[in-house]
Amino acid sequence: MEEPLENLEQMNRSWTRFLPEIVRRKIEGRGYLQNVISNAGWQFGDSILRMGVGLVVGIWVARFLGPEQFGLLSYALAFVALFSGLAALGLDDIIVRDIVRDPSCKNVILGSAFLMKLIGGVLCFLLTTGTIILLRPADSLSHWMVGIIAVGNVFQAFNIIEFWFHSQVQAKYSVLAKSVAFIVCAVIKIVLIFAKASLIAFAWVSLIEIAAGSAGLVVAYRSRGWRLRVWRGSLEKAKDLLRDSWPLVFSTMVIMVYLRIDQVMIGEMVGSEEVGIYSVAVRMAEVWFFLPTAIYWSVFPSIVEARGQSEALFYERLQKYYNLMALSAYAVAIPVTLAAPWLVGALFGKAYTRGGPMLAVLIWANVFISLEMARSSFLTAMNWTRIYFLTVLSGCILNIVLNYILIPRYGGMGAVIASIISYWFAAHGSCFFFKPLFRTGFMLTKALVYPKIW
Repeated sequence: MEEPLENLEQMNRSWTRFLPEIVRRKIEGRGYLQNVISNAGWQFGDSILRMGVGLVVGIWVARFLGPEQFGLLSYALAFVALFSGLAALGLDDIIVRDIVRDPSCKNVILGSAFLMKLIGGVLCFLLTTGTIILLRPADSLSHWMVGIIAVGNVFQAFNIIEFWFHSQVQAKYSVLAKSVAFIVCAVIKIVLIFAKASLIAFAWVSLIEIAAGSAGLVVAYRSRGWRLRVWRGSLEKAKDLLRDSWPLVFSTMVIMVYLRIDQVMIGEMVGSEEVGIYSVAVRMAEVWFFLPTAIYWSVFPSIVEARGQSEALFYERLQKYYNLMALSAYAVAIPVTLAAPWLVGALFGKAYTRGGPMLAVLIWANVFISLEMARSSFLTAMNWTRIYFLTVLSGCILNIVLNYILIPRYGGMGAVIASIISYWFAAHGSCFFFKPLFRTGFMLTKALVYPKIW
């Protein structure tokens, strides 16, 4: 059952009355733009909720556990993340793109993608648990924590429902579904702190949040009148999806490696306490990821649509998109840099004070992460997934090499420096090594130097 256009227009009119008069005049009568802004608003609201509640509860958990145990928890989460790209199978953007292009194939696309992700999740669980046993054969606590958290990758198959809502620019429903699970698990963490629970209990909460979020997505999907039983898996469609997504499978895995390998390498080369301190800086930087993520999923369908209309419109929207991503990243990086030296110690306690200078530098990596996210929409729309894989692979290799050199000398700050350099190269510097990306490289340079959005 598809939502009638008049209902969407009525919803758009209802929320636009809260906007300033000058903004209302600019978007009046532009239904699709209103829907995009409304969609972004829901995602911003969800992300701000997660940022606020997640930060408060995260600080509480870090204080309760202390650097050593918090480092062990962060290590387990980072270790599972290294392999999570296999569960995603690079299908997220492909699902959105294909449904936008051909809505009539929705049930075949969703059914095939669900089965593929379910198989990928099981393989991911087996690979993750097998690797941690080989790496730390005598560390049973790490085995249990990694194993519990890794089960969540099996439930990630239901996330295709979220991307169906993204393709319809209706993030509201997936936001409501996953936010309930997030809030419930935040309350559970607080209860565990008061109960002085063991470290393993916090690993179980991570699994519960993913499982509950998946259940919420199913409920939201059914509440809109759609049914999972009409999904149809097709070997032919699975082959088509995999043909386009396989470079993204490796790209996603590589991205997760260069986002999380630093914590794993610090844990192996320096120790859990340093992981805990570094992880505080990472979490304080990543809490701002909601800005580029919300913008991405609201703009991506319009980028795909513009590609089918005209080249001029396509590149015009891309430049504005790059500019917006850079400007929003600068707006966060500057104040966080100024506040970081005292902020981390004030929030997390004296034991984490060394995380302040790490955060002051690491927050600038968000500029390049935002631009890389924006550039990925261009590469997906062009179906240049192989080039995308090569750019992120080069950044990943550079990150590992720099971590290997810098972590033994400078600890967590060495990982920060490695991250800044490798994120810049993956997002911007690598564009000048691939001829098809020369134009994109100059567009990103323009966004970095002069991010004009009007």
